[in-house]
Amino acid sequence: MIRFFFRLMATISLAVAVIMAVLDATRSIAADQIVVTALSASWQSVSPGSYAASEAAVSEVLAPYAWDPVIMTLLSAPGFAVFLVLALLLYMIGRRPERRTGRFAPI
Repeated sequence: MIRFFFRLMATISLAVAVIMAVLDATRSIAADQIVVTALSASWQSVSPGSYAASEAAVSEVLAPYAWDPVIMTLLSAPGFAVFLVLALLLYMIGRRPERRTGRFAPI
C-alpha cells in the first residue's frame, strides 16, 4: 500500500513535470529563444497566497535565513527539472525490490 502511494505520487509528479516542460517549450517557440520558468515564478502565478504563507511559515518555524539561501535556491531551478527529480526519487522509493532467485541466490 505504501509503495502504491509513492508510485502514484511519482506519476503525478511526472505529469506535472511534463506539463511544465510543454509550457516552457511553447513559450520558447513563441519567443524564438529558450525560455525556462523558475519554480517560484510558476508557484506565484498559480497561488500567490500559498507562496507568501509558506515563506512566512518557514521564516517563523525554522529561521529567517532558511528561506532566502536554502529554499530560494531550490525554487530558482526550472520547475520541470524539480518535479522530474522528485518523480525519480519517489519512484525509487516505491519500486518493488528485485527478486533474489536464480543460480547464486541464497535459499
